[in-house]
Amino acid sequence: MEREMMLTRQGWADALKELGRQDPRVVVLDADLAKSTLTCQFKDEFPDRFFDMGIAEQNMINVAGGMSLTGLIPFVSTYGVFVSGRAWEQIRTSICYGQLNVKFGGAHGGISVGPDGATHQALEEITIMRVLPNMKVIVPADYYETYKAVMAMKEMEGPVYIRFGREKVPTVTTKDTPFEIGKAYSVREGTDVSIIACGVMVAEALDAAEFLQSKGVSAEVINMHTIKPLDQETILKSAQKTGCVVTAEEHQKAGGMGSAVMEVLAQNYPVPVEMVGIDDTFGESGNPSELMEKYGITSKEIIEQALKVIIRKQNKN
Repeated sequence: MEREMMLTRQGWADALKELGRQDPRVVVLDADLAKSTLTCQFKDEFPDRFFDMGIAEQNMINVAGGMSLTGLIPFVSTYGVFVSGRAWEQIRTSICYGQLNVKFGGAHGGISVGPDGATHQALEEITIMRVLPNMKVIVPADYYETYKAVMAMKEMEGPVYIRFGREKVPTVTTKDTPFEIGKAYSVREGTDVSIIACGVMVAEALDAAEFLQSKGVSAEVINMHTIKPLDQETILKSAQKTGCVVTAEEHQKAGGMGSAVMEVLAQNYPVPVEMVGIDDTFGESGNPSELMEKYGITSKEIIEQALKVIIRKQNKN
């Protein structure tokens, strides 16, 4: 299915500019990556409220925490692998422990970063960020959802992390699609298998569901844009209807969205589950679509796992 291709990082930039117009308390900090994260657009419009902190992520986090204590609303921006890795202790102790009102934008999420390679491809940060008390974690599916998520982040008190990518991704929502932090929604109804996806994998899940439909398999697709707080009600309602689940994410299988979903199912309604994600490996440089194929995170793998989990369900019954 042909879909409009748009940058999720442009959704980040456009929302920051709009927030800057609405509220003079909004400030943006970046770690020498403003052209890549597109916060340079905020800088052009609000030069006195933009702070390039250089390649000093730990210091940037502490400065943002101090700003928040003065009543400002700081949005911190850099690559996801850097903010979650280099500055994790500062986020944990300086921000989350005190529940400071700092918002984090993690760019270059996933393997589809492409030629920048393993050092810049954030494949672990959902795990790293979701274990932090008081932290909320969002992985939007496309431009529109990224924009809405950033606008909603500003209205929430306390730390929030949002992940977005480098390349253009398929648009699967619209300006009018409802969005609420912590509330997943079904983008396709189905009865045979639940496909729970986040980020760019929502588009892959929809493509998989189209193919499965042609083979007589009815797949429900859930857009799990918020990893924390996780929408347990939607997960359980779908699992109870279909009896089996496939999770799909552009992230390590260990500890990510799929793990979060399985925690809910294991505690409340155990059903067969299969996972699509990065299988305990680093990425590499390459064409984004070729990397997704090589590392097994496309509609093809979702289809395979859906058929596999349906057989497991049938054998269980």
